[in-house]
Amino acid sequence: LCNCSAVGSASAAECNGTTGQCPCLEGYAGLQCESCAQGFYLEQRSQRCRPCGCSPSGSSSTQCDDSGKCQCKVGVTDLKCDRCSDGYYRFNETTCEPCQCNNHSKTCDGLTGICLHCQENTEGNHCELCKEGFYRSTHPPHACHRCPCSTVASTGTCQIQPGETAPRCDKCKTGYTGPNCNQCDSGYYNSDSICVRCECNGNVDPARSPSVCKPDTGECLGCLYHTAGFHCEECEDGYVRDPEGTNCTRKEATLGPETTEFTTSAPNASKATSFSTAVINSTLSPTTIQTIFPLSSSDNSTSAFADVSWTQFNIIILTVIIIVVVLLMGFVGAVYMYREYQNRKLNAPFWTIELKEDNISFSSYHDSIPNADVSGLLEDDGNEVAPNGQLTLTTPMHNYKA
Repeated sequence: LCNCSAVGSASAAECNGTTGQCPCLEGYAGLQCESCAQGFYLEQRSQRCRPCGCSPSGSSSTQCDDSGKCQCKVGVTDLKCDRCSDGYYRFNETTCEPCQCNNHSKTCDGLTGICLHCQENTEGNHCELCKEGFYRSTHPPHACHRCPCSTVASTGTCQIQPGETAPRCDKCKTGYTGPNCNQCDSGYYNSDSICVRCECNGNVDPARSPSVCKPDTGECLGCLYHTAGFHCEECEDGYVRDPEGTNCTRKEATLGPETTEFTTSAPNASKATSFSTAVINSTLSPTTIQTIFPLSSSDNSTSAFADVSWTQFNIIILTVIIIVVVLLMGFVGAVYMYREYQNRKLNAPFWTIELKEDNISFSSYHDSIPNADVSGLLEDDGNEVAPNGQLTLTTPMHNYKA
């Protein structure tokens, strides 16, 4: 009997009379067509042979296992070996090419090869660039480190120039300078780690001064136009603000009330004209006087005497006040000493003793003084007559005899 497979053979009752080979359907093999041919596998659910369908480019063999999975080449994956595995791209007739991501990514687009999910602060089609704010170092190679640039003081980006090992910030913001934009530029000073513009009221010249103000405090340096102060906001000694309040001009000499003769002469005049200071003061200001009638060289001493600084004037006033206070204190002390002297004179004991035949009278200096206290001066117990005829006066502190 032929005994051909009812599933795999074309006819179950017919076979080769000599060899006994049954006529097999496509995908079946064996003498009785009982197994799957090469390139086919037995599907467990239907118990029929199904074609493997392995990609000739991506598989190393046309045979597949019982699940239908083909044997793929390196870099190829999937059930039929028709797709590049992770880390590979461009499925072609030979194989898949590995992704070129500089070891910063393991995946790339399967068609274009553009790297996906770049790691370690890198970016670019092949992870060949550093992200913004990072720079590529040489140790280790192709590693990206964060730029030492503050986003407050610079753009935050940097580069390593040829021949240098340390990075330089690409562009510093206004007011900052230095390789890492961590220094204040000329005309700025450091205020709580922030560079602030110097406030000098336009009275400094940046071209003349190496630094407009002190870099740590902001105090202005080299004030011009006769100005002074922390921000060059004041005028120097001997200078005052003009009426507009902008420029500092020298103080004008104040003319005294004395009468002084000023003499001017015109080029074509034959006689000099004299003017009284009293008349001039009543009609013209000192500035106008100096403009119309300039002082000659012989009057320089008078002008210099009149130009007294405020400091000298204050010293003179202070000296006068001290002298007046000392005189007042001396006067008060003299009055006090005089009154003390008068009080002691009034309270001094003074007695007058008058002796008559059979009468002894005693009077005191206090009897002539209104409201004088004479208690204790004359007491019966304190007066005794001595045997020799002398009168003894006894007081708590002194004994007096007459």
